[in-house]
Amino acid sequence: MRCPAALLTLLLVLAGCAAPTPSRPALNIEPGHLPTADLALDIPGLGPCTDNPDRTLRIRSGEPVNIMVHGCFGSSGEFRSLAQVLAFHGQQSACFTYDDRAALDDSASALRRALHLLDEGGSRPAVTVIGHSQGALIARRALSDQPLTEALPAGGSKELVTVSGPFAGIKAAAPCGIGWLRVVTLGLMPASCHMVTGAKWADITWSSRFIRQPGGLATQVTRHLKIDTDERNTCRRFEGSRCVESDEIFALAEQQQPAVDGDPRTTRLELQAGHVEIIGDREVAPLKLIAALQAEGVIRPTPITQRPAFRQLLAQVYGDARLVAARP
Repeated sequence: MRCPAALLTLLLVLAGCAAPTPSRPALNIEPGHLPTADLALDIPGLGPCTDNPDRTLRIRSGEPVNIMVHGCFGSSGEFRSLAQVLAFHGQQSACFTYDDRAALDDSASALRRALHLLDEGGSRPAVTVIGHSQGALIARRALSDQPLTEALPAGGSKELVTVSGPFAGIKAAAPCGIGWLRVVTLGLMPASCHMVTGAKWADITWSSRFIRQPGGLATQVTRHLKIDTDERNTCRRFEGSRCVESDEIFALAEQQQPAVDGDPRTTRLELQAGHVEIIGDREVAPLKLIAALQAEGVIRPTPITQRPAFRQLLAQVYGDARLVAARP
């Protein structure tokens, strides 16, 4: 018996992936109000939030660092605009890149290793890890009490922010997690799942150990801000007034997992926003996310006197024409 043809069609929409936002040509972060860097670190997987081939991370020792983790098909450049928002408020950022087809535990271990090296080279800075989509799964795993090939470094306080993470497993990947289908397809099911999504296929289904046994947060983690997105009736791309590409990737049920939500250090927020809209794209600034992060103290408040300049920055880095003519 061969794998049903419908399966391959289904698998093409798996993976917790939104279509990538094309990176901007600028290869550097404007300094904004950042403190002057005094460290240049070469850490595998951790570098500036740009697609600059120079991956040297330049930061101020002892200052807090916000580390952003992209989803599928993403890159460090995906978060360049958000890094500019942080820089405007005097906050340092770095981006973690990984093989988005690798097993999620392997990616989480690599993130832990990067945190170790940052501790060793950066005077144990306070760290906030911000993960979106698949990056949310990796970020929480790295900051959990689950054993991995790397231990979580003890130094420096650590906070976790996850956005639109499919913590209950990806519905579209459900066939990959059904045991009897592996039998009746004579092994073609797991082979097809691996072909499309890579080694992570075994981690993203509702029945996987990764999903069913997420573990608790590590003792080093002070809090987890979990932002779930109600993506119903959202649109990523219009042609005139007609929506030609939905921005609904995960239902709320795919983002909610009792063992994750019930941790006493977890604060859950629910925002009405599309999967890409929540982090911003070439035409829309992530105003809902920025407001939530400022309300929760992740991004510093914008002084009243700097609000016009901040609005201009958002219009510039996101290309959001609505902000150009907006009043303070």
